Amino acid sequence: MQTQKRVLTIQDISAVGRCSITVALPIISAAGIECSVLPTAVLSTHTGGFEGFTYRDLTSDITPIANHWKSLGLTFDALYTGYLGSFEQIDLVSGIFDDFKAPGGVVIIDPVMADNGVLYGGFSPDFPAAMAKLCAKADVILPNLTEAAFLLGEEYNPAPDEAYVEGLLKRLLALGAKNVVLTGVSFDADKLGVAAYNGGKTEYYFTEKIDGYYHGTGDIYASAFLAKFVGSGGLTDAAKFAADFTVCCIRLKQDIPGEARYGVPFEKCLELLTEIAQ
Repeated sequence: MQTQKRVLTIQDISAVGRCSITVALPIISAAGIECSVLPTAVLSTHTGGFEGFTYRDLTSDITPIANHWKSLGLTFDALYTGYLGSFEQIDLVSGIFDDFKAPGGVVIIDPVMADNGVLYGGFSPDFPAAMAKLCAKADVILPNLTEAAFLLGEEYNPAPDEAYVEGLLKRLLALGAKNVVLTGVSFDADKLGVAAYNGGKTEYYFTEKIDGYYHGTGDIYASAFLAKFVGSGGLTDAAKFAADFTVCCIRLKQDIPGEARYGVPFEKCLELLTEIAQ
């Protein structure tokens, strides 16, 4: 009988609005993988489209939690980071990678910090350089086009061609990560997709481009990617599966009434993950 894989996800909890841990935990669990969590903050809602939200920083809890885990001898087959809110959290997470990655384990980093050419609020201009150092420890990084440019200290290119994307992937790999999956790639007005690069070749995968902005879909993509990658070990297969899963969730959102800020109904697509459970 195959031993159940154990994953640790490190990111915030937004109590309302499908994103971060409230997305990662059910998606990874549905794939038959044990999902442990290390919350970095607790918010009453996510920050996109809501006003007056509460925020409690949990940085001071990270080290005591880690020390308890050390006393238990815990390790994880995969460690997956999403939103990290400070330089201190980046430093602490770097140490957690060193202390808790199991032999043969993987580190997957979604460098959540920017989109559409702009850093998220609260991040200083030198934050991407610190995130780039953390990405050097990753087996896979999952930046969007904006995050990729910022990790490299370059200007954001809103209309990249294939030659630019190929160069971007090579420069990202030079940061130290073993593999790169670049999201938000488009060479056609009707298509949106990903570029998976392992240093040997680039493989593209495109789905239909659905108009609109959908909160939490980056977290959905990263969580579905991890679930497939940890289960099968294939970079391109995981990149494609996560894209199809995310599109499934967005399509359902178009059919279900509700405010966009509450996210997409990923719960209705979880059966796609149970099919890959081992």
